[in-house]
Amino acid sequence: MIDISNKYKTLRTAKACAMIYTSPKIIKMIRDKKIEKGDTLETARIAGIIGGKKTWEIIPYCHQIPIDNIKVDFEILKDHIKITAAATAIWKTGVEMEALVSASIAALTIYDMIKPLNAVCQIREIKLIEKKGGKSDLQKDFQININAAVLVCSDSVYNEEKKDKSGLLIKEILSDYKNVKIKDYKILPDEKEIIKNKILEWCNKKIDIVLITGGTGLGPRDTTTESLKEIIGKDIPGISEAMRSFGQERTPYSMLSRGICGMIKKTLIISLPGSSKGVKESLSAILPGVFHSFLMIEGKGHK
Repeated sequence: MIDISNKYKTLRTAKACAMIYTSPKIIKMIRDKKIEKGDTLETARIAGIIGGKKTWEIIPYCHQIPIDNIKVDFEILKDHIKITAAATAIWKTGVEMEALVSASIAALTIYDMIKPLNAVCQIREIKLIEKKGGKSDLQKDFQININAAVLVCSDSVYNEEKKDKSGLLIKEILSDYKNVKIKDYKILPDEKEIIKNKILEWCNKKIDIVLITGGTGLGPRDTTTESLKEIIGKDIPGISEAMRSFGQERTPYSMLSRGICGMIKKTLIISLPGSSKGVKESLSAILPGVFHSFLMIEGKGHK
């Protein structure tokens, strides 16, 4: 299976359809509820809903999803019935397979209900109509170019006692977004004035986003948070809350992070943990959604 443990939950929807063709005579019998086995469409509706909920049991690599809703509808036409199945969940992965299975099972159920009549019957055009939710949708909204800078705050890395991992990981993760360009990357000691001056220098150069790793813990030299409190003009607590909430589901130590986020003029400042694991989890929690902030900064609001 694909590991989705580092993905965050979003509203996911999907819609699929299937067509079942038979004679106009059989279509009329279905409409008039004259099929011997019973109410064909209601039986197919129930079967489709059950099938959608059990998708993970019959499709080997599908994840078990907490389905919030499955809806199956029918459109009766002259020589066929169109089945539309819609699935909804708030989860880490999409529900398109659930919608497709739901439509397929509903079609097979209709087939089973009418086959004793020796009717000519064909199931056709099982297909996905639409799907929404997840990173791909957020990525579509992100079309502007962004200049970024990465700052590593660590005495030991600055003194070459340790190699930088978290800063390089930030650069690697950002490289997945073609609209983001890394303009600078620096390693500094845990000194408040030095950290503040470098961040303000980048802000004056109109860097759009500064990502800082390190100095957010409880150690005697962890001063990043104090440095930022003195220069951030507009606090954005929701970003830090999202990162800590995401991390807390994976380790109880996430609550010990003191990272803060905010704006200096038009530059977005994001402080991340010093560990590469913490960086990966934190960026998984906020990317690419956090890039929507640049539309808001430009006064374009929400879509």
